[in-house]
Amino acid sequence: MVAFVPGEVVAPGDPRVLLEGQWGTEPGLAITVNSGSRISFGFSGTGVQVLFDADGLTVAPHLWVSVDDAEPELWLIDRPVLELTAEDGRHTVEIVVKDVNEHVNRWNPPFESAVVFAGLVLDATTTLRLGAQPGGPRLEFYGDSITQGVRAVSADPGSSGADGTRSYAYLTARAFGATSYQVGFGRQGIVRPGNGQVPGGLESFGWNYAGSKVDRIADPDVVIINLGVNDESLSTAEYADYLTRVRTAYRSSTIVALSPFNGKHATEIETAVKSTDDPNLHYVSTAGWITPADCTDGLHPSTDGHAKLAGNLIPALERLTTLTRR
Repeated sequence: MVAFVPGEVVAPGDPRVLLEGQWGTEPGLAITVNSGSRISFGFSGTGVQVLFDADGLTVAPHLWVSVDDAEPELWLIDRPVLELTAEDGRHTVEIVVKDVNEHVNRWNPPFESAVVFAGLVLDATTTLRLGAQPGGPRLEFYGDSITQGVRAVSADPGSSGADGTRSYAYLTARAFGATSYQVGFGRQGIVRPGNGQVPGGLESFGWNYAGSKVDRIADPDVVIINLGVNDESLSTAEYADYLTRVRTAYRSSTIVALSPFNGKHATEIETAVKSTDDPNLHYVSTAGWITPADCTDGLHPSTDGHAKLAGNLIPALERLTTLTRR
């Protein structure tokens, strides 16, 4: 193997690098604490080093890495450099966050688990290509561990059992060819804090993580909300408050509020939606979409369970919005 000879250094914010999902930015860094977020780019040549800041991490995030649409390979951010090599030619790279562990601090910097992308180093004979910018719709999902993809692969509560790319949210976005913001935090409710020092939904909405406000260039086409199952109690007013915060942030978006998949607080959620008198805000009952048999632990959907959820959500969104399957 020919030794890697460093050439151009590429910053995370370079327009030739496409970041999809909930990313915050710091000087020289792009940071996500959400599974399902993606990094993609194209290059001509033989080699690229992908750089991460792994300092202070106690639980390594899991990534899926694919070159030229090959079967994704698992890579853990337990070291700062991911080295990619290929035969000389034109190549595409896609890196998807499989899981950021929910059980350690991923909200208040310095993080114990987070994807801190520090850019690229190209081989001296390699050049970065300007890729196609996304042209599809923009979707945002707000949810809990189910949206995150926790225990989708197995009942293992850690990252080995989780996979954000198996989540109903990820599958739904891909079906529409959409740019997706998949914001899921284990144990979080509308008012109940999540694991990993994450505040409740009312406090976390509008933030990438503590100290990093969300900055959108435009309103998303559709916002899908799946919160409430973790709240021990939830009033109509509390859920309506959350809806008001979403609508205040996104004046033109279609908002779709899902009942939790086990039906908890469905009445309060439906009543809150109706109380807003907003024609571009819809309630969708998910009753019967899955059963405990479709879950790895009776609550968290399995891979097949998530596919069933997406199979129900996709036609519901087609009915309520202008979205059409790709």
